[in-house]
Amino acid sequence: MAHDASILQDKTEADLDLAEIAKQRGIRYFMISYTDLFGAQRAKLVPTAAIAEMQKDGAGFAGFATWLDMTPAHPDLFGLPDPSALIQLPWKKEVAWVPADCVMEDKHVQQSPRVVLRNQVAKAAAQGLRVKTGVECEFFLINADGTEISDEHDTASKPCYDQQALMRRYDVIAEICDYMLELGWGAYQNDHEDANGQFEMNWNFDDAMVTADRHSFFKFMVKSIAEKHGLRATFMPKPFPNLTGNGCHAHISVWDLGGQTNAFFDPTDEIGLSGQGYAFLGGIMRHAEALAAITNPTVNSYKRINAPRTTSGATWAPNSVTWTGNNRTHMVRVPGKGRFELRLPDGAANPYLLQAIILAAGLSGIEKKAHPGRRLDIDMYQDGHTVTDAPKLPLNLLDALRAYDRDTELKDALGAEFSNAYIKLKMQEWNSYSTHFSQWEREHTLNV
Repeated sequence: MAHDASILQDKTEADLDLAEIAKQRGIRYFMISYTDLFGAQRAKLVPTAAIAEMQKDGAGFAGFATWLDMTPAHPDLFGLPDPSALIQLPWKKEVAWVPADCVMEDKHVQQSPRVVLRNQVAKAAAQGLRVKTGVECEFFLINADGTEISDEHDTASKPCYDQQALMRRYDVIAEICDYMLELGWGAYQNDHEDANGQFEMNWNFDDAMVTADRHSFFKFMVKSIAEKHGLRATFMPKPFPNLTGNGCHAHISVWDLGGQTNAFFDPTDEIGLSGQGYAFLGGIMRHAEALAAITNPTVNSYKRINAPRTTSGATWAPNSVTWTGNNRTHMVRVPGKGRFELRLPDGAANPYLLQAIILAAGLSGIEKKAHPGRRLDIDMYQDGHTVTDAPKLPLNLLDALRAYDRDTELKDALGAEFSNAYIKLKMQEWNSYSTHFSQWEREHTLNV
């Protein structure tokens, strides 16, 4: 059954023909992919001979079989591909990855992460605003069984920017970077990060949806290329207790609809932020505790933002709701005029929900003319104990979920269907974790 044409009419990509693109580019298969609530990517591999029908009707899925709040009795879920976001796999050019919006019974599935973000982008556009973002994705290259880093010689106590360690993984990093350049992402630097075995790769900022699609594909690409080289890549927030965790810092600016005028920029302000920029930042600060439920979405996430000092000397992660100028020890810093960096998110963040929650909180701030609170320029790692009036970030996933559940304004902004589904499934995950018996419990209570 063909879907209601109105679903496609709101997309500029409606007139792009995937079958024709396949002929022009030599594509044999399409991966029609959507991301579920837990950030897992789900796909159908569709031969080019069938892609015309799939572009019209979508690829069929059973929603209950993935992390969506559905039952086996729900109707078919269809992944409706977005041709404008197509990415041909540079390492296997006969395959093209196409992100999809989830549709059921001719309506967008409102709990689907890409749909949640699409709704936020539309809200911003209705206010004459265009949010542009960039992400700094950190990951570890580990051995195949996941027990240790893959480079036995990567042992420095201060490994950040380690030249030798970077070059020992040249084949992996250069291959990924070459592909990003080929795809036109504007890749501009790669480095060995602050933990042994950890790397970061950067590409240019863009519209929030473009960044989310690229972030999603980047994780898929990094894992694929690592496997090709006999390694394993992980974006887990804190895979090793003594090492710095995987962050996913987000850089944010807001522009006019034409993308030419930065609405956050004020040359007369000390740090270059406009009133609208401060209000957007105010929304981030105001909703920070609830934000963590999505920017830090796993049990393991709270091992990173509440970690003791690592072997390198710093966690590079916040634990309080504070902001500053160009100072990396706070939750938000303003490193340059007309933009700011949110340092809260980690590697487990869902690429689409990360962008959606930033937009929702920031747009709320603009609407409420929120004030971000006082700017702090102290070293939070050394002198944070002197700050007594800043809220602390949640200590665990349960606290974060409760904070999100209390934040009715943010829940409503992201939509009741999404919020209810997310809280329900994440509470199930927390309850599953709570019933798990750990080695720590045996070591500390066996002799009670």
